[in-house]
Amino acid sequence: MVHSNEGSSTSRNGAGSGVSNHAPEAWITRCNTPLVTHSSGPLAGLTFAVKDNMNVAGMPTTAGCQAFAFTPDEHAVVVHKLLAAGATLVGKTNLDQFACGLNGTRSPYGVVPNALNPAYVSGGSSSGSAYVVATGQVDFALGTDTAGSGRVPAGLNNIVGFKPSKGLVSTRGVLPAAQSVDCVSIFARTVDVAATVLEVLAGYDAQDAYSRQLDLKTDMWAASFRFGVPSTLNFFGDALAEAAFVASIEQLKALGGTPVVIDYAPLAASADLLYNSAMVAERYAAIRPFFDAHESEVMEPVRSIIARGRNYSAADLYAAQTLLRVYGQQAAPMWHDIDVLLVPTAPTHYTVAQMQADPVVLNRNLGEYTNFVNLLDYAAIAVPSSIRADGLPFGVTLIGPCGSDWQLVDLGQRLHHSTGLKQGFTALNLPPAQLIQAQAAIKTEASIALAVVGAHLTGMPLNGQLAERSAQLAQATTTAAHYRLYALPNTTPPKPGLKRVASGGAAIAVEVWEVPVAQVGSFLALIPAPLGLGKVELADGSWVTGFICEGFALDAAQDVTSFGGWRAYVQSLKK
Repeated sequence: MVHSNEGSSTSRNGAGSGVSNHAPEAWITRCNTPLVTHSSGPLAGLTFAVKDNMNVAGMPTTAGCQAFAFTPDEHAVVVHKLLAAGATLVGKTNLDQFACGLNGTRSPYGVVPNALNPAYVSGGSSSGSAYVVATGQVDFALGTDTAGSGRVPAGLNNIVGFKPSKGLVSTRGVLPAAQSVDCVSIFARTVDVAATVLEVLAGYDAQDAYSRQLDLKTDMWAASFRFGVPSTLNFFGDALAEAAFVASIEQLKALGGTPVVIDYAPLAASADLLYNSAMVAERYAAIRPFFDAHESEVMEPVRSIIARGRNYSAADLYAAQTLLRVYGQQAAPMWHDIDVLLVPTAPTHYTVAQMQADPVVLNRNLGEYTNFVNLLDYAAIAVPSSIRADGLPFGVTLIGPCGSDWQLVDLGQRLHHSTGLKQGFTALNLPPAQLIQAQAAIKTEASIALAVVGAHLTGMPLNGQLAERSAQLAQATTTAAHYRLYALPNTTPPKPGLKRVASGGAAIAVEVWEVPVAQVGSFLALIPAPLGLGKVELADGSWVTGFICEGFALDAAQDVTSFGGWRAYVQSLKK
């Protein structure tokens, strides 16, 4: 990868202290200057990287294809949230081109090696994100997951990969692969770090067509639980992987689990639809204008896979969607008998040479136990289980119904910590386990909607005050067209005043944040005169608590209403 987010020089020294440096240009492009917005917040002091199908303002988004590359003006929502929570962005990571693959070899920027043995594949498509976490170069990384891209690389690199319920985390600013089933995924060396990142990222985004307001379950599977084991298992002749999975069943039994054999047939049939039906047309739709104009610029076998999407009609797609619902109905009764499903994250592990010799069949084999999860609206967490006798890592995935995210995180941490494994490809031991129940409680406590108009907007100087209080961005919108905006004099940092008027008003850009009720008092104490909290009317006619200003302070203030919002006004001062 050859781009950077500022200047003309890009550092490619991808190895941290004590990290084996296999092929540094293959996995990460570093920011010349790491991006950090706040020095405080729940992620303060942690570093991260993002998959190169996510927008970082001023840094090219390539999706692994130079001809497709563009440079966005705004961060993806997930990048905004992480920076606002105190994390530092180190760079962007390599991927299987257009997030189409599960192996990490489908990129013109180079093959991403396995962290533990560079002769083997890293898994994909979020290959670089998994590698930089496993080798200790960052504390966590974001990937995407359509068919297993947030889980397979975790399993093959001895790290944690969390794939949330669809719609729980905004995908706005992320290039789609198959938009109706895409999820942003989290890679970390420990479940606790992944859970902390999830707390920051989770939240409804009204501007994301597939975002949902989900009621997450918080009744953890404690002393006893039932876990499903597929009735048929295929390890493609890999006896070591099969033995490792049998051992993982015993690990869950030791934690209080009771295994229950489930019928895997409807899950396997669902998985088969992703690439062997009209559903593959969604991958074509995601990049259709570019693909039709630049098909030759797309590498094989990605080109052939996406091109197949042209061959189906709308009627074919409806038939495939109906068939998927049939399989979903057939699979649903298993949740009456089990709390969670256990599967191998990947049924075997291939060398780079093997994968390049047979890239389609072997890639499909890696997804044997992943493809159905998003299609059937499940959540999942991949956790390390053991190191095989040949030194390769083996991992398992815990799968639950939509909304079981915190339950999976809790059980995933218990399972991971029972293994005694090191963190990724580092010498670090696992830290003490953390109480996930307390983290889940943050998501369920009462909150109020707060409209911010100035220095508390995403990326602005005081946004960290919201992040520190576990507030979640609900939506970016405008006020009703009855307001005027003023730049207040002698304020540090600069702040605006919002005034409702009887006539001559305009719509002003605002963000609405959900603030836990228990945190409102401490937040209110930070607001200086002449500002305060009152009621603000939004564009849809609803009223929420928001920032208002005492009238006397506006006499000497500059009217900046014409800019349409505080961010646009501040940016104008920099020109």
